[in-house]
Amino acid sequence: MTTTTTKHYSQQQQQQLAAQPIGHWARTAADLVISGLRTALAEENLTQPHWWTLNHVAGAPDRWTRPALTAKLAPYDDQHTDFEAVYADLTARGWLTETADRLTLTEAGEAGRLRARDRNAEVHARIRNGIDDAAYAATIDVLRRMVANLGGDGDLP
Repeated sequence: MTTTTTKHYSQQQQQQLAAQPIGHWARTAADLVISGLRTALAEENLTQPHWWTLNHVAGAPDRWTRPALTAKLAPYDDQHTDFEAVYADLTARGWLTETADRLTLTEAGEAGRLRARDRNAEVHARIRNGIDDAAYAATIDVLRRMVANLGGDGDLP
C-alpha cells in the first residue's frame, strides 16, 4: 500500500469549519475520490463502467443480461458510456462470457477484478488516512442527511 503525506491540512476551530461551504468540500472530495479510483482502474486498462460490470456479474453469476445490467448501471454513469462496448471489451479480453444471454465472469475476469479491487483498496486507504471509523461514519451520515434534506435519496440503492 502506498502512503502519502497529507497536503495542506490544518486544524481549525468548529466555528471556522461550520462557516465553510459544504458544496466546495463535497465537490472537491468527490472529484478527488473519483479521479483516484479512475486512475487506479486505468492501471488495469479499466474504466468505472468496466469495474461496475465486473462486480455486478461477480456478485450474481448468470443473473445479468446486457439490457438489465445496462439499465442498472447507466444512472451512475457520467461519461456517456457505450455499455455494449464495455461488454465487448471484457469479452474480447476473455474476462466475460455470455451463455443464453446471461453474463458470467471467467477465471481471468475474476483475477482482473481482484487486482482492480486491490488497487481501489489502496485509494480507499489513502482517503481514510487519519480518519477513524466513527468520524467516517458521521461524515457519511451527515452527507446522507443533506442529500435527503434536499429531496434526494439518502439511502444507497
